[in-house]
Amino acid sequence: MLRIEDLTYRVAGRVLLDGASAAVPAGHKLGLVGLNGAGKSTLLRLIAGEIEPDGGSLALRRGVRIAAVAQEAPGGPESLLDAVLAADRERAGLLAEAETAREPARIAEIHTRLADIGAHTATARAASILAGLGFDAEAQARPLDSFSGGWRMRVALAATLFAAPELLLLDEPTNYLDLEGTLWLESYLKAYPHTLIIASHDRDLLNGAVDGILHLDGGRLTAYAGGYDAFERARRERLAQRSAERAKQQAQRRHMQKYIDRFRYKASKARQAQSRLKALARMEPIAEIVGAPEVAFRFPEPRPLAPPLISLDGVAVGYESGKPVLSGLDLRIDMDDRIALLGANGNGKSTFARLLAGRLAPMAGRLTTAPKLGVGYFAQHQIDELRANETAREHMAALMKGAPDAKVRARLGAFGLVQDKAGVNAGELSGGEKARLVLALISHTAPQLMVLDEPSNHLDVDARDALITALNDFSGAIVLITHDRHLIETCADRLWLVAGGAVTPFDGDLDDYRRGLLAERGAPNATDRDGRPKSTRRAKRRASARKRADAAPLRRAARDAEARVAKLTAERAAIEAMLADPATYDGAKETLAELSKHRREVERRLADAETAWLEAQEALERAAE
Repeated sequence: MLRIEDLTYRVAGRVLLDGASAAVPAGHKLGLVGLNGAGKSTLLRLIAGEIEPDGGSLALRRGVRIAAVAQEAPGGPESLLDAVLAADRERAGLLAEAETAREPARIAEIHTRLADIGAHTATARAASILAGLGFDAEAQARPLDSFSGGWRMRVALAATLFAAPELLLLDEPTNYLDLEGTLWLESYLKAYPHTLIIASHDRDLLNGAVDGILHLDGGRLTAYAGGYDAFERARRERLAQRSAERAKQQAQRRHMQKYIDRFRYKASKARQAQSRLKALARMEPIAEIVGAPEVAFRFPEPRPLAPPLISLDGVAVGYESGKPVLSGLDLRIDMDDRIALLGANGNGKSTFARLLAGRLAPMAGRLTTAPKLGVGYFAQHQIDELRANETAREHMAALMKGAPDAKVRARLGAFGLVQDKAGVNAGELSGGEKARLVLALISHTAPQLMVLDEPSNHLDVDARDALITALNDFSGAIVLITHDRHLIETCADRLWLVAGGAVTPFDGDLDDYRRGLLAERGAPNATDRDGRPKSTRRAKRRASARKRADAAPLRRAARDAEARVAKLTAERAAIEAMLADPATYDGAKETLAELSKHRREVERRLADAETAWLEAQEALERAAE
């Protein structure tokens, strides 16, 4: 189907693809993975023929139809259904020709071809795809221009899927989807009958919809069989093997070099030494593996507050004009809650998030918050609202007024914005770096509750894993809206369903929700992924919650011990400064003796505090295993 050979492509002098090669057989479904900026989107554009390579070749089977989602949201007065139907250009052309054809033979050919391509079922197929992506029958009849850009990008995706090309190229297709749309898309792509290449950071999508992975790293492509989890395992084994081979080769090179240095100028051994010298020159060094910089996030520890953090009694919420979006809310959030919100876009998840974050006031009922409650609120619009001409450091310094530059930079460093990144204008940061900056900004006051609306949209897989670790280490409450199932399954202990103008606890796990949703939307494969039996994720979430609760005293002990170490270290520094001051020795000898005695006592207490802190850290690490 597709053969890529020694492909090279440069952007502004930077080499994105450097001799990349791969073969894609017909009917295969491949996930394209790599760090942000590695060149995944560029490779897809090269395959689609939108740009030309600087070197190498791309060979496609003759006559293969390729389709990718349009970069810009479609618009116009036509209905969603008509816009999707128009994507099958052959069908549209044949129908138009059938209106004017006069020769019986040609008319017969047209109708035969229309039957071959399933034209009589086209409307039903288009409507089914739109329904799967969240458009009901009423919405499908509305004009494109009546929808926002994000919803129109879903229409662009629907049109591309409806066209059913032999080679389908998708670049981060879930970016404009909610969880429900993502679940449907995975099921649809799993049953897709043609060849698929999908660039995505969604681990579950890459586990459920593809049968192979292409890894783009350092300008080269490496193929792996299986989904994303299989790729990670195989790559770890491959890197370990390469490291072992390099270590073995280095030992061999040292041994040969030692022999050469010793006997090079000794007549009886000169020939053997020269032979080893030539062998050493022929030995191709195995390059050191230079991995991507490790990504780590760290949210500041909040001060505990008595429960509940927030309680809602008969609350209704909405916007200034119009009736409430949500009403009859009777809920509470405690310090140790990990809640994920389910429900299609448009049902009120973001409205509920704004209510919790204090961005919307209740229209009715009573909302009570704990005294001194801090709330960190992350939403996609905040990324767009960053001041393009100000650096990351300037953004943080504006919130931490009067704080030393070292503290400002440390806060940014906790989210991977270290060294030069702190001095880069926000407008020049990547999408993932902007998301990290917003996470740093919204959490700098150590809030007890974090409300996160699609926090992983711009993060690659490594950064998403770092976010998961940081959220699980965070001792406050979390309310999460995301289409990333892996994020929900690893961080959330409770599921709340936002639907029908209400927010209610969902009695089931994510697989239960998935089965019901796919059955409702008529997905091609509405069974559990990979035919697995019903999972026990609910039990896992409960176990995770118990584990966090059990670790809470250990976390407090470690935090208290660390504070004691910091206090005693500062006290010792003050004493040493006094002892280093010549004026101290001009005074009474009793004062000097008292200072020396005090220093010994502080050092003893500091040693005890450091031991207690290390023991608390070890206990906390054991509890996390």
